[in-house]
Amino acid sequence: MSNTPLHYQSLTEVSDRIHRQELSSSEVTLALLERIDALDNSLHAYSALMRESALTTARTADKEISAGNIRSPLHGVPIAVKDLCRTQGVRTRAGMPLLNNYIPDYDSTVVARLRHAGAVILGKLELTEGAFAFHHPDVTTPVNPWNPTLWAGASSSGSGVATAAGLCYGSLGSDTGGSIRFPSLACGVTGLKPTWGRVSRYGVFMLSDTLDHLGPMTRSAEDAAVILNVIAGKDDQDHHTTLDPVPDYKKELSHSIAGLRIGWDETYCSVDVDPVVTTEIKNALKVLEQAGAEVMEVNIPDTSEVIANWAVLCAAETAVAHEETYPSRADAYGPELAGFIDSGIQATSLDVARANICRNHWRGTLSRLFQRVDMLIAPAIPFATPPESTIRKLAAEDEGLEKLTRYTAPFDFSGSPTISVPCGLGAENVPFGFQLIGRDLDEGLLLRGAHTYQQHTNWHKIHPNL
Repeated sequence: MSNTPLHYQSLTEVSDRIHRQELSSSEVTLALLERIDALDNSLHAYSALMRESALTTARTADKEISAGNIRSPLHGVPIAVKDLCRTQGVRTRAGMPLLNNYIPDYDSTVVARLRHAGAVILGKLELTEGAFAFHHPDVTTPVNPWNPTLWAGASSSGSGVATAAGLCYGSLGSDTGGSIRFPSLACGVTGLKPTWGRVSRYGVFMLSDTLDHLGPMTRSAEDAAVILNVIAGKDDQDHHTTLDPVPDYKKELSHSIAGLRIGWDETYCSVDVDPVVTTEIKNALKVLEQAGAEVMEVNIPDTSEVIANWAVLCAAETAVAHEETYPSRADAYGPELAGFIDSGIQATSLDVARANICRNHWRGTLSRLFQRVDMLIAPAIPFATPPESTIRKLAAEDEGLEKLTRYTAPFDFSGSPTISVPCGLGAENVPFGFQLIGRDLDEGLLLRGAHTYQQHTNWHKIHPNL
């Protein structure tokens, strides 16, 4: 039996224990609800708790499992979802006080698939306003469980905090410019942004229709594989979803990474990058190389134009997403989201056309790069996780948004799958991480690379002392 406290055990370990009936889903669910009661008044990860429905689902799971009916590896396991996923009968406000009284009468596809798999949904997790950069002034910002002075990431901050703090065994986040990878890095967890279209976004509040991605945030690559298998796949309610079959991601983890080609651009990963970040990535690369991967030097072209055009397209699509309530309800918006929407309204048709031309060129560039390598390694942000105040100062700079999203937004623009992996813990409990970027629909390969790294290191097994 593991010496790890129950709340910090992995999703797959708890799943196995529940399915062996060594633990009941009810007792695990109650234990996490008690932990949420004890800690979330200071961490602020949850926007809404679903206490009664979670306990009811857990009791049902116990009966089904006892009868030998195990629906999936998530059956009976307590998880949580970002509060932009519509959840029937439960307030869903997308970080916007404007939506404080909105209660959907249907489930988003991802929530429906989690329910069908028998997962116990503990509640809805806090996020920045409309999933943009900052929290609304009337919303309490989630607190990084490693160090309360540190940024907890945007916009899936609640998902990162809850997963790292043992307030759920895994969660769903979304990523438009880095919002799965930022909080995963900042909170020391594993976050997977799947290929655009791999996971349905039906019933999910949009920030940017062609840039938004949904994916799992967990404490290991293995746990991420389990959740992705449940939520991935075509959806007739979302015609953007790919028709390609969903592989068994957990099974793919058993394969070796021997011969896997990892692209490394030292200039890209070191110029204007905090040296300690570059060092941590080099150390991670050595682990992967020792496990059999082949490191290949590549040249990643300058992405400044890509990031600038990502910002144009994201702002314009955000304006479309909010046109029913902005500017008619502008008084209910925080300054950052309102300003971003204003910039989107001001974008011209030529601006948007240039952005789409740039996007197609960038996708073609990556496609040729991935003929030489199987994946790329890179930072998620170019500095160690900073205080929240530093992020606000950076955002106020002329090119601050571009600096922050330098390593994330380009791969939302292309729709490429990426995974953020914890790789260290610095002074004052500052988490470090790196990201792997792959070809479209190569999530299995990214998960295999991350899992191999985690088989040879213990960073994903180190938890905040709460």
